[in-house]
Amino acid sequence: MAGQETRVTKISNLKEHLSHHGESCLVQIHGPELGKKYVLSEAELSLGREEGNTIVIDLDNVSRRHAVVSCKDGKYFIKDQNSTNGTYLNDEEIRDTQPLRSGDLVKVGGAIFKFLSGDKIESLYHEEIYTLTICDGLTGVHNKRYFLEFLEREMGRCHRYQRALSLIMFDIDHFKSINDTNGHLAGDYVLRELAQLIKPRIRREECFARYGGEEFAIVQPEAGTDNTRKFAEKVRKLVEDHRFSFEGKDISVTISLGVSDLTGDMTEPLQFIKVADQNLYKAKKTGRNRVVG
Repeated sequence: MAGQETRVTKISNLKEHLSHHGESCLVQIHGPELGKKYVLSEAELSLGREEGNTIVIDLDNVSRRHAVVSCKDGKYFIKDQNSTNGTYLNDEEIRDTQPLRSGDLVKVGGAIFKFLSGDKIESLYHEEIYTLTICDGLTGVHNKRYFLEFLEREMGRCHRYQRALSLIMFDIDHFKSINDTNGHLAGDYVLRELAQLIKPRIRREECFARYGGEEFAIVQPEAGTDNTRKFAEKVRKLVEDHRFSFEGKDISVTISLGVSDLTGDMTEPLQFIKVADQNLYKAKKTGRNRVVG
């Protein structure tokens, strides 16, 4: 939890650096300068790894001069500068100059920026900062901090009223191999695609979060043991049957899942998580692409 609190404090402190000039900006929602706001006040600005760029991104998968954002007649455009790993606009690789619209996501190597524009840019920025405190910037689902707080709250409620509570922990099989074979950009794509595939199946009263790396969690209050295991199997099959395709190349993706139910002796979230994680480990040891628990 301490690391998460430090992350939130870091994001909050960035508010002190707000500029009240300009009507467009880029906000880093994933990467080394999480939450930092770059006001687009120049006719042209560059993004890249080397010093001298307007926005310096200190990551190995970012080219020295990676991309350029330019302004013409009050509208902003982005263009890749023949970078090694490409520039992506809303998960599509840029082949030529593309216009930017408020809410667009720009991916440069391992960094992701959100383009904000309009009369309410300050409120949009503050909304984005709040979102970063509870959501994972890469996948768009809740983050570990939010998940732990949600789980602790639901454990207390379900103990108090003697209600059922179930937890699913899962991760992507052979994820390191996906990265090693296809590159980290493909790995990021798989994480985002998987999260967005599952997210619509999550009910309002449930929690779906990225726990860390390639591991995710789903909390299901009052679903019941049988229903949770049936749901876990549906999720497993959903991922197995989905076509993951990055830059024209199909990537085989499966997940292993561990399920646990709240018991009377579980008073801390980590006790609950440990049981689900142990079942996840069993799922991986017994062949992967299966549900245990």
